Amino acid sequence: MKRLSLYILTAVCMAAFTACSKTPEIPANSTPVKEQAEIYPDYRDIVIPPNIAPLNFQVRSEGTDFVCALEGAGQSLVAGAGKDGKVMFDTLQWKQLLQAAKGKDLTVRLYAKRGDAWVSFPAYTLTVAAEPIDRYLSYRLIEPSYELYRQMGLYQRDLENFDEYVIYENNREFDDTQNHCVNCHNFQGYDTQRMLFHVRAKHGGTIMVDGDKVEKLKMTTDSTAGNAVYPSWHPTLPLIAFSTNKTGQAFHLQHPNKIEVVDYGSDLLFYDVENHTISNILKSDDTFETFPCWAPDGSALYYCSAYMPMFRGLPDSVAVDTIMRYHPVARYDIKRLSFDAATRTFGAPEMVVDCASEKMSASVPRISPDGRYLLYARGAFGQFHIWHHDSDLWIKDLQTGDNYALTEANSPDVDSYHGWSSNGRWIVFASRRMDGNYSRPFIAYFDKEGHAHKAFVLPQEDPEHNLMLMKSYNVPELSRSRVRFTPQQFHDVIYNDDALKPVSYKAL
Repeated sequence: MKRLSLYILTAVCMAAFTACSKTPEIPANSTPVKEQAEIYPDYRDIVIPPNIAPLNFQVRSEGTDFVCALEGAGQSLVAGAGKDGKVMFDTLQWKQLLQAAKGKDLTVRLYAKRGDAWVSFPAYTLTVAAEPIDRYLSYRLIEPSYELYRQMGLYQRDLENFDEYVIYENNREFDDTQNHCVNCHNFQGYDTQRMLFHVRAKHGGTIMVDGDKVEKLKMTTDSTAGNAVYPSWHPTLPLIAFSTNKTGQAFHLQHPNKIEVVDYGSDLLFYDVENHTISNILKSDDTFETFPCWAPDGSALYYCSAYMPMFRGLPDSVAVDTIMRYHPVARYDIKRLSFDAATRTFGAPEMVVDCASEKMSASVPRISPDGRYLLYARGAFGQFHIWHHDSDLWIKDLQTGDNYALTEANSPDVDSYHGWSSNGRWIVFASRRMDGNYSRPFIAYFDKEGHAHKAFVLPQEDPEHNLMLMKSYNVPELSRSRVRFTPQQFHDVIYNDDALKPVSYKAL
C-alpha cells in the first residue's frame, strides 16, 4: 500500500502537464555562458547506480524555459521544463539509458531560454556504475522533535522508481491515547524474511518477523538492565545482538548542537530467536557498550565502548550535572568480540578503533560485506551523533589498518547513521547538510580502492519534495526485498496486548 500524501495531487498535475506538452528539443542555436547552472538537488558530477530512479531536478538559474540533454553509450535523453525549472525525466527512457550506460559516463547539457535567445551552461557528468544498489530503502519519518511525538511511521521506498510503501504507522486509529513510538527496524542479511522493530509506550514490545510468523515480545527480564534497543541480526543464524541503554535528553543554551542524547548506562545482550532466551554478553557499571554489529561472516561482534566510572550510580534526573560531565569524558572506541557459533560463546574484548586517545568518539560501526572495511561515524564526544554538527563518516581498513575520513562524501554538517549495500559498492547515510535541521538519506559510491565519491540525496519525483516534507528520514536501511506483512497485520499484532510474549533469561 502506497502512502497517501500531499504530493499525489502535485504528481498527477505534473504528469498531465507533461503528457499535454510538446516534446522538448535541443536548441539549434545557443550561446555558451561561463556560469554554472544552479540546480536543486545537486546532482552534478556524481556516480549513480544503474538501477536508480530518475534524478529529477530543478534549475534555479535565470530562464523562462529549460532543456536538459543526457548523452552517452550511443543514446540520448531529452527533457524540458517551464518557468518553474523542474526537469522531469521519462522513467522508461531513463531506465533504458542507464542500462545501456553501465560503467560509462553520461554528459549532461543544460540550456536556458532568456528572452528570445537560448544560452548553454557548462556540461557536467553522471557516471553510471556497473554495480546496482539494493532495490529497497527502509526508514522512519519523524518530525525533528525532542520530547513529544504524534505521527510517525516506518516506510519502504523502491529505489528503482518513486513508490513508497507503509510498513507501519503509529496513529492509524487517530487516537492520541493509543499513541506510541516505533523505531530500530532491522533486517537479516538484506532480506525481510527475518526482521524486527520496536514499539514503545502504549502497546509496547518488540515486533519480530521470522518467515511467515510475526509476534510481539517483551524483550526484558529481571536479569537484564532494561529494554533491548539497537539490534543487529546475525548474518545467517536466528540470533540477534542488542544493546540495552538508559538514555536521556539534555538541552544546550549556548552550543552549536541543539540537544544531547546522554547515555547513562548501556550493556550488550544476546537473543536466541528460536528458544526465546536472552542473555547478557557484557554487563558492567563502569564501561558502556552500545551499537552492536556482526561481522558479515558471523565470526565476531563489533560494538562501541566507553569507560566512564564517574557515571556509576548517577541519577537520571541530574541532567545539568550529567551534561557538564558528558562532553569531556563520553568518548567511545570501537571494540570486537570473537564469536564461536557452535558453543554460542564470545571471546575477550579487542580494541579496533581507539578514538578516546585522540579525544574523539565513534558511533554505529558497520562492516562491509567483504569484511574488509569498518564504516563508522566520528565526532568530538558521545554516541548519538545525529545531532552533532561535527559528525563525519570514517573508514577503518581492517586489512591495512588505515583509518581515514570519507572526505568526498562528508559535508560541513551532520553525517551520521549509515549502512552498506549488499555488494559493498554503495553506502547510504543520514545527513542534515541541506538545511541543518532535517536529516535526509544520501547515497555515495564506494569504490574498490576504499574511497567514497560525492554523495547525492535520494531522488524524488518532485524535485522540491524535501522542501515540502516537514519530517526527517531516520535509520536508512537497505534490503533486497519488500516487507512481507501489511500494515494491518502489524497493527493487529501490536494492538493485541494479550499476545505479548515474555522471553526467559539464560546465562552465557
